[in-house]
Amino acid sequence: MRETAYAKINLALHVRRRREDGYHELETAFAFVDVGDELTARTAAQDRLTVTGEFAGALDDPFGNIASRALGKLPRAEGLAVTLDKRLPVAAGLGGGSADAGAVFRMIRERYGLPDDWRERAAALGADVPACVESEACIGRGTGTDLASLANDLAGTPVLLVNPRAPLATAAVFAAWDGRDCGALPDGPASQIAREGRNGLEAPAIGQCPAIADILAALRGTRAFLHRMSGSGATCFALFENLEERDAAAVAIANSNPKWWQMRGRLR
Repeated sequence: MRETAYAKINLALHVRRRREDGYHELETAFAFVDVGDELTARTAAQDRLTVTGEFAGALDDPFGNIASRALGKLPRAEGLAVTLDKRLPVAAGLGGGSADAGAVFRMIRERYGLPDDWRERAAALGADVPACVESEACIGRGTGTDLASLANDLAGTPVLLVNPRAPLATAAVFAAWDGRDCGALPDGPASQIAREGRNGLEAPAIGQCPAIADILAALRGTRAFLHRMSGSGATCFALFENLEERDAAAVAIANSNPKWWQMRGRLR
């Protein structure tokens, strides 16, 4: 079995209020890139996870890894030996761990089927996991687990992801949020929400990782029709009209900032 854990981006992320349980009410437009981590699996006597790839070193607790926990959420008659090729940076606003868990759910769905309460099991792993199981553009409300359909007129759009190779803890960014209601998401298809929306976590994230501002400035200097920070950072994305403009931007940014991580793809 083989699955791609598609990188998640937030076309817009509006934080509405802090909840008494410590979480935040938000409204977001999820979108997914057609590249990300890669998972392969084969049947085994018991579940196990092996992590390889550029960012494997950042996942030093295999039992606490969300992909491993996803295996434990979905009991089967036989085990799975999963190899995770970690290509996405960790704590990067791309939902990498949640995307890995979503890919595990899809592999198990394909071979064994999922229990009726799979959405609740996914949400117990993390707020982004239910959206990452389907990895299709959608609206997320509440903590991000209340999902609604989204007219996706951006499918196929070339996208460039850029990260300064600096992990940024989601909890710390939310804690630094200024408490101002960002307001409701705009109505309309994905393109309208992307153009008229915002990321309400951008300012607190830049306060903790100033390199985000440098990336946004670099993307602003390209031919992208939209650039924004994703999630709680530090990855930023840019959307382009065509592949040539995206690839030219990628080369220019790599030449001027060779230490930054980047990945090219298209929106699903």
